[in-house]
Formats: sequence, C-alpha cells, structure tokens
Amino acid sequence: MTNQYSDALERVINDVVAPRAAAVDAEATFPAEAAAALGQSGILGLMSASEVGGGGLGLAEAAEVIEKLAGTCGSTAMVVLMHYAAASVIEAEGPRDVRREIAGGGHLSTLAFSEAGSRSHFWAPTSTATVTEGGALTDGGAGSVRLDARKSWITAAAAADSYVWSSRPLAAPGPMTLWLVHPDAAGLTVAGGFDGLGLRGNGSVPVTAEGVVVSSDAMLGADGAGLDVAMVTALPTFLVLSAAFSLGLMEAVTAEASAHLSTTRLEHLNQTLVQQLSPRLDLARLRVTTDTVRAFLADTLSALATGRADAMLRVLEVKAVAGEAAARVTDTAMKVCGGAAFRKELGIERRMRDSLAARVMAPTTDALYDFVGRAISGLNLLGDPDVAS
Repeated sequence: MTNQYSDALERVINDVVAPRAAAVDAEATFPAEAAAALGQSGILGLMSASEVGGGGLGLAEAAEVIEKLAGTCGSTAMVVLMHYAAASVIEAEGPRDVRREIAGGGHLSTLAFSEAGSRSHFWAPTSTATVTEGGALTDGGAGSVRLDARKSWITAAAAADSYVWSSRPLAAPGPMTLWLVHPDAAGLTVAGGFDGLGLRGNGSVPVTAEGVVVSSDAMLGADGAGLDVAMVTALPTFLVLSAAFSLGLMEAVTAEASAHLSTTRLEHLNQTLVQQLSPRLDLARLRVTTDTVRAFLADTLSALATGRADAMLRVLEVKAVAGEAAARVTDTAMKVCGGAAFRKELGIERRMRDSLAARVMAPTTDALYDFVGRAISGLNLLGDPDVAS
C-alpha cells in the first residue's frame, strides 16, 4: 500500500475506529463515523480504477486495509469488506457515475446475496425478477423490471447507498442475474437492528423487496450470467478479504496475549506468566498459527497476481484455512489469558466472538471444503447443473 493510503488508514484507525470499537460492540451500533472517515480518506475507493478517480490498487492492498481494521474493530472491517466485494462487481459491470461515487468515497455498497429461502447457498437465489406489466423490454434492452425477494443478513443494510442484488434470471438460462438496487426504492423494507454474538455493529439485517421496480439498465452483466460475474469478481474478493479479516483478529489477540503474559506476574514465584512453560507454549502456538495463515494468504495473493494454475483452488481454501485458525487462536488466547480474557479490557473476548462469523458466512467453511473436494476431484463445483436446486 502506498504511503498516502497507509498514513490515511492509520489516522482513521487511531482517531475514529479505535476510540469507538468497544462501544460499537457493546451497543451494537453501526460505525457510521468510521465509514464516513474511510470514505473521506480515500480508503473506500482504494480498489476503484484511477480513470474514475479511485486509487487503482488491488486485492493485496485491500487485504492490508481489512487486516488492520479487523485488528481494531471487526464490525468496521466487515462493513468495508462487503463494500469492496460489492464494489468489485460495480467496477466491472456498473455505470460510470456510480463507479465515480465509489471512487470518491461518497458511496457505500454491499452484497445482497443471502436469502431466507436458500440460506447460505448464495448461488441458488429464490428471489425473482420479472418484466413489469406494460414495461416490456425494447429491442435495445430498455424497460422496467420488478424484483421480489426476502434477503437475509445484508451487511450495512440500512446505511448502504446501493446493493449488488441477486435474483433468478428474467428469461435467460443460468442460475442468477445481478442488479444494482438503491435502498430508497419503493417497496424495499429494511428490518430492525442486529443483536448478534459477534460483529455486533455491522448492521446485518434482513431486507424485503415487494414489487420493487428498477430499470433494466440496473442489470449488472448479462441476464443469467450473474453467477459467472460473482465467481470472477465478488467471490475471490470476499474470500481473500475474509482471510485477511481473520488474520487481523489473530494478530490482535496474539499481541494482546503476549503483552498480558509478559506483564502479569506470579508474585509467589517472582516470575511473569510467560516464564512458565505452559503459557509460553500456548503463546508460541498463537504465533506459529498466525504466521502460517499469513503465509497462506500471501501465497493466495501471489497465485492470483501471477495467474498460477492453482489460483482458484487457493481462493477456495483461504477463507476456510484462516477462519478455522482464527477460531482456534482466539480460543487459545482466552484460555492462556485466563480470567482477564473474559473481561472487556483486553478485547480478546470481543475478537473471539467476531472470529466465529467466518464459519457461517456464505460460503461457509463446510461449503468451501465441499468446493475444494469437488475441485481436486474434477467435479462440477456447484453440483450437477442438470439437477434442479
């Protein structure tokens, strides 16, 4: 990351994100101030093309942003992560004016893939898109479309300026079509607040569409080609940045555990905790596991950057590797720091709760293991395309 963005990120973290991190978690408050500051500093437009005013940087730099944010406030990091994933689709397929808004930092987007009907199976939307009555598509493709859906757990749902929205195709074969939907559209309802175990400020709530009408120009990519677009843009971005998110949590708890063990004393032995064998071994496990995940993430980014043959396999593996490792590392940190970790002061219990989200955010760990097993066995990634989902 260039000094410009690195310095800007550090300032936002120190001045805005860190002071509010504990309260965002305790009060389940959306980090609006952090999102605004990240936009104003250029961080939200970091991956946008320079031709529209963005930073023109890539996935490696975005991963650095997410890692550093996650180490401070998991909720803020997840909001930015989902923004980057949605923005990757808009950058590839969206209108130039929205791309400029994202590049300028004044537009927060998010993915609206998960649904009440298909749960974490994001590749099988049950929501519909139909040509409106009297709104038949013209030869040039213009017309109006009705969207109906019950979307579940959409990050930043009430704060986003746009959703990258999935539905069944209008008419073309294929499992999915993508749309750019604005949250103020008539017929769109955002549910109440989020009160979860972890990522408590990420604003993830259900969104319902009942007769939401959009222009056919809101289609992102071709009708029926939404899954292909998602697999090329949104999914690699989401999976790699999810791994960076987990890594940020791991680095934070490893540092916190090290500081605690190095300063807390057993007065009757005149020793610090780290001078005891068992805590020292646990601390070493935290460091080794964290370094292993960092190496795997770096290899994944290298595979993507160089077009290696195993790049997609690494992408499918990296979220599962990092997410499961983060759950182990945060759990071990809770154990080795004892009662102190169960209090709020260290921040370990908050990061432990945040780490567990990786297991259930689609694609879940089990889904990714299935994808990997299929990939290395030469099977279709999402199952037999001739079998109805």
